[in-house]
Amino acid sequence: MGYPSDDTLIDLQSAYDRAGIQAMLDQLDRELIGLRPVKARIREIAALLVVDRARQQVGLETTPPSLHMSFTGRPGTGKTTVAERMSKILHGLGYVRKGHMVTATRDDLVGQYIGHTAPKTREMLKKAMGGVLFIDEAYYLYRPENERDYGAEAIEILLQVMEGNRDDLVVIFAGYKERMDIFYQSNPGLSSRVANHIDFPDYSAAELLAIAQLILAAENYRFSEEASLAFAEYIQRRMQLPFFANARSIRNAIDRARMRQANRLFSRMGSPLTKLDLMTLEAVDITISRVFAGELEGSDPARPLL
Repeated sequence: MGYPSDDTLIDLQSAYDRAGIQAMLDQLDRELIGLRPVKARIREIAALLVVDRARQQVGLETTPPSLHMSFTGRPGTGKTTVAERMSKILHGLGYVRKGHMVTATRDDLVGQYIGHTAPKTREMLKKAMGGVLFIDEAYYLYRPENERDYGAEAIEILLQVMEGNRDDLVVIFAGYKERMDIFYQSNPGLSSRVANHIDFPDYSAAELLAIAQLILAAENYRFSEEASLAFAEYIQRRMQLPFFANARSIRNAIDRARMRQANRLFSRMGSPLTKLDLMTLEAVDITISRVFAGELEGSDPARPLL
């Protein structure tokens, strides 16, 4: 089979459009507020794969790029969502066969006795083959202080499969940046196989309020004007308190506000309600939170952070 001549024109835009990449990136923009550096890196990876595919089509031999990744950032910054979209992009460009994502933690990969780890790890890799294996809090795989820990065996198997199946499997390691840095320093063989390190920054207060509005719209709720101001203040206060988890904390706060709204409306059972009443969260549904009462210092671990 002959290949095109050196001056044959290549239409990258057509290849990009056929793979549906722009639609996936647009969806990512709609679903995730901010994260410009993250989205820019995803576009760079997509561009690499489009060009790589074009090179193959004109007979330019190339080794499949290593796309194993490291996602670092605090909880609620969008790591899992981006990993899911990344699997779809990889599938659209023909890099992986299925485009699904399998999420794993230490418990899914590491056994508790001799001979237990290898089957567990290989089973998870088998499930993920043709897509993405997302390992959350990956640093828990390695526990050097415990001589009987089998995490090193799981890492060794991961390394073998990551190298031998790089054209049909992408492994994404995720967790807090500081802990992940130590994890890679302790496992140089792993670090050398992870080519793409993407840091997920914390959201700003304005971005968190925009995320709240997106969550409400998706659930057919709305803030009253006073509630919007109250929630903006809630965000400022909550960001300064322990265990803040970015978008995850915002979703939890909205769920609590919905519960308070339901109780408030239920107390008016004898009065007719409008559709707008059912949709609207009022300031009182926000300000009743213990965040405003100054009680949220984590002093009582039995009580959830509101």
